[in-house]
Amino acid sequence: MQGEPANISASAPERLDTKPARLNLLLRGEVTSLEAWSAQWDSQRIISHIGIIVIGAGLYGAAMGWWRDPMQALYTAIKFPLIILLTATANAMLNAMLAPLLGLNIPFRQSFLAILMSFTIAGAILGSFAPIVAFVIWNAPPLASHTQDSGGTYSLILLTFVVIIAFAGITANFRLLQLLRHLGGGRRNVAFRVLLAWLVGNLFFGSQLSWILRPFIGAPGLPVQFLREHAFKGNFYETIFRTFINLFRVH
Repeated sequence: MQGEPANISASAPERLDTKPARLNLLLRGEVTSLEAWSAQWDSQRIISHIGIIVIGAGLYGAAMGWWRDPMQALYTAIKFPLIILLTATANAMLNAMLAPLLGLNIPFRQSFLAILMSFTIAGAILGSFAPIVAFVIWNAPPLASHTQDSGGTYSLILLTFVVIIAFAGITANFRLLQLLRHLGGGRRNVAFRVLLAWLVGNLFFGSQLSWILRPFIGAPGLPVQFLREHAFKGNFYETIFRTFINLFRVH
């Protein structure tokens, strides 16, 4: 009976090392845990992070695509997590080369795991916004009553989607700012430079991949499809500019 409390206390850390507990530590940005996770390759933890990205981004994508059609919701739920995973991989490769030039000497493995953790936070944030987006879509006029060239509802909802995605991405990266500062020996300027490189890389890769893998909502006059026939025609920034013009145009 005397050894029983010792067994209970010894098993406490094991109970704390659960998926919800790890996600809680990740969302809080606990530097000690994040540094340990980024320093070693744990396949089980990586699968858990990928699962959070797939579920969170998939739910958000489904809510986006549902305004167009249930089949479009399925397509968007597949494509949106794919974009995030591809962006994380490409940005990790880029920042593995840029980080030493910016004063943070970390290997590719650690760069990839840190960026994957940031996208895991983003996936969790997007998943939490999915019910709100679904509520907005439920109360919005049918997409068939709007076109991309007329009406403000389409432009407003599209910009809302973009703002939420940008908020999730920026918040997730800033959540790991303390980790970058710790890895950089406490130098704030190094951490901010690397963080800026992360954000620019995410914007560049994410926007281009989003353009190639469009549509996510689709226009009423076009068929529901997984990819556009001319996927490489035009660019993301041109579309956002036109959306702003449509939103603030005086009729």
